[in-house]
Amino acid sequence: MGKENCTTVTEFILLGLSDVPELRVLLFLVFLLIYGVTVLANLGMVALIQVSSQLHTPMYFFLSHLSLVDFSYSSVIVPQMLANILTKDKAISFPVCMVQFYLFCTCVVTEVFLLAVMAYDRFVAICNPLQYMVIMSQKLCVELVSGCYLLASVCALIHLCSALEIPLYRSNVINHFFCDLPPLLSLACSDVTVNKVLLFLVATFNESVTIVIILTSYLFILITILKIRSAEGRQKAFSTCASHLTAIIVFHGTILFIYCQPSSVPSLDIDKVATVFYTVVIPMLNPLIYSLRNKDVKEALRNVLYSKILSQTI
Repeated sequence: MGKENCTTVTEFILLGLSDVPELRVLLFLVFLLIYGVTVLANLGMVALIQVSSQLHTPMYFFLSHLSLVDFSYSSVIVPQMLANILTKDKAISFPVCMVQFYLFCTCVVTEVFLLAVMAYDRFVAICNPLQYMVIMSQKLCVELVSGCYLLASVCALIHLCSALEIPLYRSNVINHFFCDLPPLLSLACSDVTVNKVLLFLVATFNESVTIVIILTSYLFILITILKIRSAEGRQKAFSTCASHLTAIIVFHGTILFIYCQPSSVPSLDIDKVATVFYTVVIPMLNPLIYSLRNKDVKEALRNVLYSKILSQTI
């Protein structure tokens, strides 16, 4: 690519998911509905955990932060995407693009670490039930969550610096529905091999460390569950892990597909579709998975609703 085709950019154009005019209204309504459910479900989960004393345990403390992160990174992406679907002006300024990418990256990496922390929490709860509240003290829980946010911020800053180092672009048209690093790198005029390797290494390191923690935790959990003689006890232990395992498989499967594969063959269109799952769909599914499969959450919700109804009738 010749130097004459390279230039600095002040704004990008986001192509979005589809350029078919007939699909605009349908896509807008579908994603608006999904985002509405995401906001209500995640903020509802956070509020329920805060007001219900029976949910004031380490497990639900981590779950409240998972819901907060799901709400946050969905809100960083979806409102901009909805606006771009209906309007002809799909431009996003360079600074806003970088801020969106940084916030999105921070939230996603935080969720990666949080899921690992939640696996450790389940390990302690099942393998050391008598010492659970001692080991998972309030201080340790706060430190673990704070560590997730801090490490995620550092990782996001590394990727942001990588993006800011791109001096020239051959185009300002991004084949995506938000500002993510892979499509930005595909537009760079300069050699971005180092940037791609850095992205691959950081993403792979985060995934490898957290997956090792998750697999190790669940290996010990499985060994402990198999030692339980009561079938009812085994079923109860499995049920406490089912929701978390479902969230892990869906989320990590998508992350591995997008960020931890060699970039020799461009597949931005496929990645764009896959990205929809963990930026739009998964934030909606997580609170539903935990609430529909969790007796404590359903009972706490019934108690809160009952107390509200009772207070209004008195």
